[in-house]
Amino acid sequence: MIILFEKIIESEDVIIYLEKRNLISQYKKSKALLLLWLYKNVDFKKREPKIDDIYYFRINKQYRAIWYIDNKIFKVLKIDNHQ
Repeated sequence: MIILFEKIIESEDVIIYLEKRNLISQYKKSKALLLLWLYKNVDFKKREPKIDDIYYFRINKQYRAIWYIDNKIFKVLKIDNHQ
């Protein structure tokens, strides 16, 4: 699955959540891999139900970033504890 996008943006709430849990560097690494289209490396998938067009990618074993696409821009909605 190849999805074309121009950039990835996060809300201030997402940044605060990442900082509180010391996930900034791991998030930046996952974000860089996405920008290089290395989707398998970050376990890039579409969430169920697939009709909603909401996706996620792995930050580490425990956390996932949930986002959607708006005019070729990834907008991160929240960070989810996957466990």
